[in-house]
Amino acid sequence: MYRCLLATILTLIISGCMSGQQTDKDEPDKTNINHVSALYEIEVQDGVSHEDVVDSLKSLSEGMNFVNPANFDIGENMAKRDIDPQGIKEVYSYCNLSLGTEIILDHPEFLVFAPCRIALYEKPDANNQMKLYLGLDRPTIDLKSIKNPTERAKKAAQELEDALIDLMQKASEGDF
Repeated sequence: MYRCLLATILTLIISGCMSGQQTDKDEPDKTNINHVSALYEIEVQDGVSHEDVVDSLKSLSEGMNFVNPANFDIGENMAKRDIDPQGIKEVYSYCNLSLGTEIILDHPEFLVFAPCRIALYEKPDANNQMKLYLGLDRPTIDLKSIKNPTERAKKAAQELEDALIDLMQKASEGDF
């Protein structure tokens, strides 16, 4: 009797684990992440302007408890040196101490990767048309540069990365 009950419970657990896709809309879509690359990149949707993305990043990041301590308009600085930046080239820095503190407490050397950066840039797409993209240097890959990272740091880096990817995905759609 107990074997039958145990087998039924195990079957339900296994089938529940194998039952398909994540339905939590707050969870970032991680299907297009190259897990060996430090770069996570997403194309901005057609109809979403540069200004829309910038406004979205500002609004959403504040709502997610991120501060934006610095921005660097690399394209503007290239143009000042008479170099054609070939489109938008900007870097936005983000810090969320709620997510990053655990990594930094366990591994102060991780500060070389802080704050996290999201780049907004234009480049030609597959049809050679200039398109806007968002790119992220993934914290989970950065953490691999640290010798023997703690489990707490690994978990925090994943949470930080997930939050930044969620921010990027929403900004790429012009969400607020």
